[in-house]
Amino acid sequence: MLNQTMEKNLSKWMSKMLRHTPEEYGIVLDPEDGSCPVSLLLEAVQNQPNWSWVKREDIEQVVRNSDKQRFEIAHDRIKARYGHSHDKIQYSPGEPPAVLYHGTNKKALPSILKEGLSPMNRQYVHLSEGTHFATLAGSRRGELVILKVDTIEAKQLGVTFYYAGNEVWLADGMPSSCCTVWISQEGEQSNHEQSNH
Repeated sequence: MLNQTMEKNLSKWMSKMLRHTPEEYGIVLDPEDGSCPVSLLLEAVQNQPNWSWVKREDIEQVVRNSDKQRFEIAHDRIKARYGHSHDKIQYSPGEPPAVLYHGTNKKALPSILKEGLSPMNRQYVHLSEGTHFATLAGSRRGELVILKVDTIEAKQLGVTFYYAGNEVWLADGMPSSCCTVWISQEGEQSNHEQSNH
């Protein structure tokens, strides 16, 4: 049973191996869905200095407890659901809800409202069905701002949406006309997370 710190550190290794530089660790991901055998990932983790003790159960614990459901295990294969920066993983186009959310920060807001959302150093813009994941994603980068994305208008402008599972949607980009700042029900931007400890 991993403690929280160990779990977080193992999750970072898994992200690096499954999302960013698999080839550095001798991992070849399936070009269709970005998965690899769990045993291959386990071996790659165990080959890292100080990580030889990791067992399959530890990897399964990280997958189960990930706050943003980053990983998925199916048929003895594991994959990162989103966030890839290496070869583009293929997703099937889907029909998103009328509104999706995107977490960002105050500094990025002026350029987003002018130029729209772009994937930056990732392959896709990440959107979510609820504000929970958007809050998790946005609050890592400074003062949180949540954007509301009008998917109906976006589709009319030619944007294709892809479903990555667990309420996460992806798009190649988002025109600024489809993005508005979301104000929470209390009538204030939901940045009160900052003060709660």
